Amino acid sequence: MKKQPSTFPLVVFLLLTLLASPCQLLASQYQVTRVPDGDMIKVDDGTKKITVRLVGIEAPETPKRKNETGQPFNQQSRKHLSSLVLNQVVDIKSYGFDGDGRMLGEVFLRDGMNVNIEMVKAGLAEVYRGKPASGLDMGAYWKAEEEAKAAQRGMWVLGDAYVSPRDWRRMPGN
Repeated sequence: MKKQPSTFPLVVFLLLTLLASPCQLLASQYQVTRVPDGDMIKVDDGTKKITVRLVGIEAPETPKRKNETGQPFNQQSRKHLSSLVLNQVVDIKSYGFDGDGRMLGEVFLRDGMNVNIEMVKAGLAEVYRGKPASGLDMGAYWKAEEEAKAAQRGMWVLGDAYVSPRDWRRMPGN
């Protein structure tokens, strides 16, 4: 009788690969409890509350003080994100944490829709211009932004008057 090869080395290799991965390969489920702005949500998994920064995107800046208006389209962005996820159970694929302790995550609805990319498609967030999270494929994000710009959806209707959130934060008074 011929001896079958052991699967033990393969199992060990797969486990080590999963542990060494820069991101979670398995998404976790969370209840969305709050949407402070167009690229951040607050979630609860039943045991803890977590702030999630939607990785790969940047939404128009909200006002820092009560009497200010913030960046154009900030309210539309927040409201659109709220309409997609507020009070929903979502899956989050984590890419670690940012310097403020927020989870960097891709958020998925039960039907599989990538909420991060949906925000870009709607023209209510741009692709993050900094260094992308390790392991995050930015191709679909850039494609979604090109399509939103071409269709002049959301903030892209501003044309040359559009200011990136990154540049907006650097402007005096913001």
